[in-house]
Amino acid sequence: MNNFGKVAVLMGGRSAEREISLKSGAMVLGALKKSGIDAHAFDPRDLGLEQLLAQHFDRVFIALHGRFGEDGTVQGALEYLGIPYTGSGVMASALAMDKWRTKLLWQAAGIPTPPYELLSQDSDFAGVGERLGLPLMVKPAREGSSIGMSKVTSIEKIAAAFELAAQYDQTIIAERFIQGVELTAAVLDDEPLPLIRLETPRVFYDYQAKYFADDTRYICPCGLPQSQERAVQDQALAAFRLLGCSGWGRVDLMLDEAGRPYFLEVNTIPGMTDHSLVPMAARARGISFEDLVIRILESAHVA
Repeated sequence: MNNFGKVAVLMGGRSAEREISLKSGAMVLGALKKSGIDAHAFDPRDLGLEQLLAQHFDRVFIALHGRFGEDGTVQGALEYLGIPYTGSGVMASALAMDKWRTKLLWQAAGIPTPPYELLSQDSDFAGVGERLGLPLMVKPAREGSSIGMSKVTSIEKIAAAFELAAQYDQTIIAERFIQGVELTAAVLDDEPLPLIRLETPRVFYDYQAKYFADDTRYICPCGLPQSQERAVQDQALAAFRLLGCSGWGRVDLMLDEAGRPYFLEVNTIPGMTDHSLVPMAARARGISFEDLVIRILESAHVA
């Protein structure tokens, strides 16, 4: 393990997900130190990335979430600096952060994703609601952690949901809500981990349910027949690879009432908090948090 050298854990940053990034980063940092690795916190909000060279870091564990961390920007800077980093590369990170372009690629490749429309101030919201059907989800295309997202149950509320989402992005998606089972498929070393079924008493699996609520249920094994779980895992891995993602990540999806999967998005730097899903899936596979962090760090690369 000493061959990792001096490791920077990038955490915090400038996105709307800063609070969660700090939590993820602290967990990762603690695990690395517990494993005897020379790891240090590095907040790019407060330090220029050139300090990674000045302070002689050998590799980077990216624990940033959202923009300026998960969207290819930091990855591009690290490529330029020649410092190995964890997770997907520049293109895959940028594509996965953009839910609209993710959908375009998936549709072209035949990977099922819920029907959607782009929204603007000039949209006929009533027409969108009629075409997609209710309920529907309104979301910013390039945010994570369900920030700016709403579940809309009446046409009259689409405009307000659009205004909320527009506070976070210029590209807004209205997407048919798939009634059924919510699943997440973690990926580690390009292999799927056990699926986790999510249940929440809230309107949907929102920011509060993801990170703070104690009544969110995480069910693993997920309860699907083994053959069906394997089929969903294989399709999730195909969705992950199609975007060029690598190393580790998480694919979110819904199973409709007929058991058909609909893929929602890929998270290239998922949460690593005590409520987070990838550590849960790894634990179900017999991988401790410390071992998970080491395996992710081992995959650090530079093009």
